[in-house]
Amino acid sequence: MIDTLSLASHGPVIPVIVLRRIADAVPLAEALLAGGVKVLEVTLRSDVALACIEAIAKAVPEALVGAGTIRSAADARAARDAGSKFAVSPGYTREIGAACRELGLPLLPGVATASEVMTAQADGLNFLKFFPAQQAGGIAMLKALHGPFPDVVFCPTGGITPETAPQFLALPNVKVCGGSWLTPADAVEQGDWARITQLARAAGR
Repeated sequence: MIDTLSLASHGPVIPVIVLRRIADAVPLAEALLAGGVKVLEVTLRSDVALACIEAIAKAVPEALVGAGTIRSAADARAARDAGSKFAVSPGYTREIGAACRELGLPLLPGVATASEVMTAQADGLNFLKFFPAQQAGGIAMLKALHGPFPDVVFCPTGGITPETAPQFLALPNVKVCGGSWLTPADAVEQGDWARITQLARAAGR
């Protein structure tokens, strides 16, 4: 079982991926990998998401594919069974935390307030997704949270752009950020894998 914080060691940006066709899963993963992006979060926001995770896990084993938008224990089980190496949730409940521990599925849970940070910490989680980052206070909020929670590391996700990502990554309590700009919907739709490789390469600089 991987330590979720180790995900941050593979590069500064984790792509937040929405896939609507199974056929796009493997070429997309290969395009990101070619650009130096190894950690992939495939969100459970489409009917084919689990099948896409399974396809990537089997065909591109060097990628670390995880499931995003985990909202229940059932989601966590389905993600693990599809081959997910980790899970990402938009918020945090103790039910999801317990399910992921039981499944041996590393969890990166979403938080937006000090109370949610404390709840996650009480369950032994110290690497947390700050979501929705921009709408929940952005850089100012992360700076404020660093005071009472110097031992917590965040992955801000939501509304982050290539222009603002370096500002988030400069914070002492941010090791990696999540971004949807690496896999634009039009590029995926058109199968423009070269463009996605280029975006992935630029994100790692």
